[in-house]
Amino acid sequence: MKQNKTQTIRTEYTDTFGGDANYSWVQRASFEVTDNAPESAIIRRAKKGHGLNGMPCRKVDLGGLIALYPRNSCTVLFVEI
Repeated sequence: MKQNKTQTIRTEYTDTFGGDANYSWVQRASFEVTDNAPESAIIRRAKKGHGLNGMPCRKVDLGGLIALYPRNSCTVLFVEI
C-alpha cells in the first residue's frame, strides 16, 4: 500500500504596528498536511487554527511564506508553506 508523504505547516499569528509584524504577542502552531494538499486547504486550516475562519483576509505571497492580513484587524497570520 502506498503511503502519502506529509509536510509540516508552521504558522505565526501576531499583532501589527504600522502594517508590519510587531510581535508584542504571538501565537504559534503547526499541523501536518499531505504533500499534494492545495494551498487553499492549507490556508483554511491555518485560519481555523487561529480562530480566523470566515474572516476575509488580504493575502500576500512572499515565496514559501504567505502573509494573511485580516480585514479591520491590526494582525497578521504567517503561513510557512
